[in-house]
Amino acid sequence: MIETVGHGRIWVLSGRGSSYALHVTDRDELLHLHWGPRIGPADAEALAAEPLPGWSFESPLDGHEEYPVEGGPRFVRPALSVRTEAARGTEWRFEDALVDGDELRLRFADPFHGLALTLHYRMRDDSDVVERWATVQHTGDDPALELLRADAAVWTLPWRDRRRLSQLHGRWAAETRLVRSELTYGEKVLGSRRGHTGHEHLPWVAVDDGEATEESGEVYGCALGWSGSWRIAVRHLPDGQVQISGGAGYDDSGLLLLAPGESYTTPVFAGLWTDGGFGAASRGWHAWQLAHVIPDAGASRPVLYNSWEATGFDISEGQQRALAQRAAGMGVELFVVDDAWFGSRTSDRSGLGDWTPNPDRFPEGLKPLADDVHALGMRFGIWVEPEMVNADSDLYRAHPDWVQHHPGRARTEFRNQLVLNLAREDVQQYLWEQLDALLSSAPIDYVKWDFNRSFTDAGWPGEPYPQKLWVEHVHALYALLDRLRAAHPGVAFESCSGGGGRVDLGILSRTDQVWTSDNTDPLDRLAIQHGFGQLHPARVMAAWVTDSPNVQLNGRATSLRFRFVSAMAGVLGVGGDLVRWSEGELTEARGWVDLYKKIRPVVQHGELYRLRPPQGGLSAVQYLRGDEVVVLAWLQAQHYGERPPALRLRGLDPAAAYECLDSGEVHRGAVLLHHGMDTGLRGDLDAVVVRLRRSRENGRV
Repeated sequence: MIETVGHGRIWVLSGRGSSYALHVTDRDELLHLHWGPRIGPADAEALAAEPLPGWSFESPLDGHEEYPVEGGPRFVRPALSVRTEAARGTEWRFEDALVDGDELRLRFADPFHGLALTLHYRMRDDSDVVERWATVQHTGDDPALELLRADAAVWTLPWRDRRRLSQLHGRWAAETRLVRSELTYGEKVLGSRRGHTGHEHLPWVAVDDGEATEESGEVYGCALGWSGSWRIAVRHLPDGQVQISGGAGYDDSGLLLLAPGESYTTPVFAGLWTDGGFGAASRGWHAWQLAHVIPDAGASRPVLYNSWEATGFDISEGQQRALAQRAAGMGVELFVVDDAWFGSRTSDRSGLGDWTPNPDRFPEGLKPLADDVHALGMRFGIWVEPEMVNADSDLYRAHPDWVQHHPGRARTEFRNQLVLNLAREDVQQYLWEQLDALLSSAPIDYVKWDFNRSFTDAGWPGEPYPQKLWVEHVHALYALLDRLRAAHPGVAFESCSGGGGRVDLGILSRTDQVWTSDNTDPLDRLAIQHGFGQLHPARVMAAWVTDSPNVQLNGRATSLRFRFVSAMAGVLGVGGDLVRWSEGELTEARGWVDLYKKIRPVVQHGELYRLRPPQGGLSAVQYLRGDEVVVLAWLQAQHYGERPPALRLRGLDPAAAYECLDSGEVHRGAVLLHHGMDTGLRGDLDAVVVRLRRSRENGRV
């Protein structure tokens, strides 16, 4: 809902339980008024009537503007920076406002530069997420206007005595680890200058007053929907105000050169306020993504098997059939052939770019194997890495100019790979033709889309403004995915980037799930999944059960029980060498897969409650959907024979009774909420799944 007051210069956007308000002054200054619990138009008018504070040597605008630009009486980091031969900076005037359904558009103009700026706001009735983005258009006659920086939004938080910052940090095989720290005066900058979202930081931050918990307290969160280089800056200003800005691009070296008539639209930078603590914030983010971001989010994701850890580069059609038969016997629903099915791909040194089946390994293409997989009752998927190329490939030999490079400089290889310049139209057309033909050649249901190498030589010889490659590569990726999804609507896509290197709201609007991390160790995964769930729902979080000991990373041995219960917290997958699994292991695995299918609707579509964090000892998560409750609990280690603490559940009806579907035992809701339940866990690396259902026959106490 959007309400307009104050002679058309004050706007209040209201969602499910919160409001966002702003206004334009008589001097055409766009000021922030409110972000928090619901308010009405009269409240917004009262806030607009309050004068701005002012101190010597300080600007009264700093910390109060909705979208600070470069120029004028401002000292904060600008959200917008433009340059022409005549001048740099912006001096705007307010043009008009338009309310279109649940979207508010505010238009401003800088006639000196011939610049039009539109700020977009959307707040849906079923959510407390505010979606913000901006459009910059060159409306003048200057041959080119250089857009140095255009952030999607700037968020202003009210003054509090103390501020604490939450962020998700990591590296390859250790992504999305949550850390909270005091937000001191100055500026904290997070981001990626790698050309993709990156393993190092997820583009999300949350700020609270230092007192918020999982269950209570005021939390402000912001998340950016962009799959390229990005930056989020959190500023604690001298007067105690906090502002958060974010957008595409890591620095201000230039995004695009706009010719007359051209425009640039930023990605969405979304924000959410809650007074229900970090748990309520996560549930708000999850519900919004499931309703408005993730494609086909109402459909449950299937249990998959991926052949990579079983086969590596040494694959054959017969070998894949043998794995498929075992996977089908386990109850797997989607069989995925990973790397090395194409071109001359016998190692990571060759074949990337040649997306046709290897004639020695698949003499009749992928169709015979795909048909056999379907006959076993499973869907069929493949792995691709379209944005990369090996120097030893037919594609590179034919088109060495298609890769990102600087003339006269060495072409840096990582993982023996070079990056295709996807911003080129000929590269876009080639990839479309290759991938469209591939998906038309066999009954393929699923594509694991990988990206295993960051930008290093992001040059574009012959292009007068090569900086635009950083932005246009991402736009071309989005367009290619959109085109493939439209042409092949039955194909699901997974975003992978050496694990969790490309996880953001932008890629999630075009893919069905993401590969959370290459780290499949079930104990490490608890912390990775704990951080991931701060923003993203279990419905998109792929998690695998692989072999024990974990030979890829640490050699840790864990039970099949612990591995499965860890992976069941998201979209369950299996990635072990099933040919080597014993009959006993296969039988046990079948039982876990059957159990996951029973709890899948609750895990993938229910509300998440983090009962205990994975910081040693007992940790647990709970999912709630209607009358159904699922609890996953893990005991890392038991010391001195002490009994693990009882798990206090959340979100239940205290006046209802809940039946355990496995034991038949009936629990009282009030007891589960206040006293908790015994998990029965003991020893080291133990795990359990608990299923409860609210009793309808005598559900009232």
